[in-house]
Amino acid sequence: MTVNERLVVSGFMAVFDKAIERQDYEKASEILEAVELDDVNIEAILAQVLTR
Repeated sequence: MTVNERLVVSGFMAVFDKAIERQDYEKASEILEAVELDDVNIEAILAQVLTR
C-alpha cells in the first residue's frame, strides 16, 4: 500500500495535509508513524514535502 493510500484508509489525509501546510514536522511525523512507516521512510518523505 502506498503512503497516500495508508493516509486515506486511516483517515489521516486531511490532517497530514494541514500539518504539511503549516510545516509542522512533529505532527506530520506522528501521523506517518501512525500509518506504520519506519523512521528512515518518514525522514525521506518529510525531507521532500517540507522543503517544497
